[in-house]
Amino acid sequence: MTSTLAPFERRGEPDLNPGFDPALIAQALAQGDAASRLRWGLETFGDGFVLTTSFGIQSAVLLHQISRLERPVPVIWVDTGYLPPETYRYAETLTALLDLRLTVAQAELSPARMEALHGQLWSTGKLEDMEHYLRLRKVEPLDRAMETLGVRCWASGVRGGQTDHRQAMEPVALVRQRWSLRPLLDWTPKDVFYYMQEHNLPQHPLFEQGYSTVGDWHSSGPDDGTNAGRATRFGGLKQECGIHLPGVMGEGI
Repeated sequence: MTSTLAPFERRGEPDLNPGFDPALIAQALAQGDAASRLRWGLETFGDGFVLTTSFGIQSAVLLHQISRLERPVPVIWVDTGYLPPETYRYAETLTALLDLRLTVAQAELSPARMEALHGQLWSTGKLEDMEHYLRLRKVEPLDRAMETLGVRCWASGVRGGQTDHRQAMEPVALVRQRWSLRPLLDWTPKDVFYYMQEHNLPQHPLFEQGYSTVGDWHSSGPDDGTNAGRATRFGGLKQECGIHLPGVMGEGI
């Protein structure tokens, strides 16, 4: 893939010119597998390349693949302070098992202080309150961590079948002035399940309780026959938390 992508490789700052069209890169990446896409990210962006994770139901796949690259890649985990106990324990398990270089990104406001000042934003049933919550506890902490680490490209485990927004994604695109790489974009739930079986990776504890996706304890639930996948998240108000959107929620998105 290197020769195909060579004209677009940037060993320093990525080309952020508004006229830059990543379509040829996306086309080349689409022909490779997840491992080759990760290698491209590391070879192209070097120390400016990271992986983000939620330590969710399917996170072990990409964490395992990143651990097999030629050199370590930093992993950013956004800890909202409201994750289920099972997720915190799962994070400890995978971090030790895969020897991850983990950076934990957290909001500047503690959960207690946020609730004192703004209330339980997730519980009002109002979309604007949920978006405020997600911006405070997920989007802004991630962006600060990437700024601190000098990130130019970040890989994530998003898959096209998860949400309407993700169905239209390309393997690589600009998101909030950084390249976003999606190595698993074309994977199915079966692909994820069989990969984890093949490599003997531990499942998230909530998988056995019917969760196909999990985020914060107050805004996640098991598939119940009516709602499944991302429809079980964020009180049904939305599918995306904002991390994979091109700008700040509430500002033209």
